[in-house]
Amino acid sequence: MKLTVVGGGSTYTPELVDGFARLRDTLPIEELVLVDPAEDRLDLVGGLARRIFARQGHGGKIVTTADLDRGVEGADAVLLQLRVGGQAAREQDETWPLECGCVGQETTGAGGLAKALRTVPVVLDIAERVRRANPGAWIIDFTNPVGIVTRALLRAGHRAVGLCNVAIGLQRKFAGHLGVAPADVHLDHVGLNHLTWETGVRLGGPSGEDVLPKLLTGHGDTIAADLRLPRPLLDHLGVVPSYYLRYYYAHDEVVRELRTKPSRAAEVAAMERRLLDMYADPALDEKPALLAKRGGAYYSEAAVDLAAGLLGGSGSPYQVVNTYNAGTLPFLPDDAVIEVQATVGPTGVTPLPVPAVDPLFAGLMANVTAYEDLALDAALRGGRDRVFRALLAHPLIGQYAYADTLTDQLIAHNREHLTWA
Repeated sequence: MKLTVVGGGSTYTPELVDGFARLRDTLPIEELVLVDPAEDRLDLVGGLARRIFARQGHGGKIVTTADLDRGVEGADAVLLQLRVGGQAAREQDETWPLECGCVGQETTGAGGLAKALRTVPVVLDIAERVRRANPGAWIIDFTNPVGIVTRALLRAGHRAVGLCNVAIGLQRKFAGHLGVAPADVHLDHVGLNHLTWETGVRLGGPSGEDVLPKLLTGHGDTIAADLRLPRPLLDHLGVVPSYYLRYYYAHDEVVRELRTKPSRAAEVAAMERRLLDMYADPALDEKPALLAKRGGAYYSEAAVDLAAGLLGGSGSPYQVVNTYNAGTLPFLPDDAVIEVQATVGPTGVTPLPVPAVDPLFAGLMANVTAYEDLALDAALRGGRDRVFRALLAHPLIGQYAYADTLTDQLIAHNREHLTWA
């Protein structure tokens, strides 16, 4: 089995490699290819990746290359984890929206749209080259904004599934609260990428006992603190929202906070410099503890499970993925990309049935889906008017004056990445 990681020079990659090494019985990789144009970073990450495999007794071969076509040739699955523009572009995404009093974040609001505009054309080019090299290869997208990028891939006819680590992180936390193994916790997870709610927490599988009420009663304060949301809100909702819902439920509070502290991009950039210094140490043969603060917790385990399921291995039978709605949520278009529990196998993913969704959540999902429609149109066809329409549709923007100003700022800050600007 050959698996290729595009964006393999990311400081995330040792987390992924550690999972491949630990879970080799689930996903028996014979060749792992790390592709990245930043060859200096790639050499450091690749060296550590080989040492991790050696330490854990994994016999697979690790190849590094800046040549995308060479890297994806013959791959059974290609995992995308790239960041167009790097942390410098992310820094912009997180700062200029604040000038209008709107949240600055790389996947939500105006910053999220900027990232989509930079990313979608690049990902589609990569996917076409994967298809030419191996039409049967699966594309697993971890590149944000996952929902919009996955929708672009599916609309172009690629064998693609989107992946996010929010659900697996909550599963692990809930398992700890309940004193059970993570595999025993099944989430009734519903929404769009970075706009999800846990409407049930079941023991043993989709038909198991729902212990969410017990979880909220016994551990609601801890869960609320993790989400940085007030406990009474959780009690009112009766569900556990993703921590990304804080941008919606406490938008103005978040903006005030973001204006008074360094951006997350600046923190990550500093962390990445420290990590790369660590990776250069030839004695280091395991992922450093600092990597846990970089983000992407449990990403490797989610990726192994998904790849194993798609490639006929022994992955978990039910997994949270991003895929076409196809009637699962009747209030959304069939070609909307939703994030829900699904069965996973070599023929693809099939969402599990979802009970009726509370209008409180369904309404916001429908609004953001409309924004994503317009965002994808802007990413594919360009033009100031399309960018403006997407921003005007976003529930965190919505006002004409804000959308107009943010449109000009988005284009100004991203001109080098926008072929039409």
